[in-house]
Amino acid sequence: MNAILKINQKEYAVDFSKPIDISIPLKSGKGNVSAWYVDPVKIEAVQTEQFTGSVKLGGSVNFRDITFNPHGNGTHTECVGHISVEEYSVNQCLKTFFFLAQLHTIEPKIISNGDAVITYEQINSIEIHKGAEAFILRTKPNPPEKKIMQYSNSNPPYIEAKAMKHLVDKGVKHFLIDLPSVDREFDDGVLASHHVFWNYPEKPALDRTITELIYVPNSVDDGLYLLNIQMASFENDASPSKPVIYAIEK
Repeated sequence: MNAILKINQKEYAVDFSKPIDISIPLKSGKGNVSAWYVDPVKIEAVQTEQFTGSVKLGGSVNFRDITFNPHGNGTHTECVGHISVEEYSVNQCLKTFFFLAQLHTIEPKIISNGDAVITYEQINSIEIHKGAEAFILRTKPNPPEKKIMQYSNSNPPYIEAKAMKHLVDKGVKHFLIDLPSVDREFDDGVLASHHVFWNYPEKPALDRTITELIYVPNSVDDGLYLLNIQMASFENDASPSKPVIYAIEK
């Protein structure tokens, strides 16, 4: 399926038969990416005295309970409700689902305290495409093992708050990254990049989202894409999500 899209008075050609899924699948057990000390995903057949929710075990249908945490068990999209006293739902905040997106690859810089950080200088050196509402950040190194990485207590890389502010100033409303958080794992609850991105508490930007724990294969080139954020309709600060990108041509 081919389409011509008009975005900000410019036309782009998109082939919808060639999606690039940048989410990480969830499966039962320990073979998933994990962060924030959460338990592994559980997908278990419902069993009662009158019912067996497994065809393999003699039931008529497969009928399973799923237990997981959206922030720690895989690709997820979150809204300002993640850091706010007020209850905001990502299902209510995300109103549109297609965006012009810019993908860029960066190797975090090791700073004086030993942390690996995406710095303001690195982000400032990028020419942000005018009209790109979404920015997808792929970090290096980028092995396939990222899809099963155990991030808890590992002090993963994060993005400097000043760098996040620069992206916001350039018009970015949807930020996607292949790490468990935009902030340091242990920062005494400051969450500076989260607060800067959502302008909280001064004037909360309800229409902005952060998507974490994505995976962009090395075969995908940096550049402009059409992004589709697919998400389960949970009334919660975050929801498991499936961001999909499509190559575009001007």
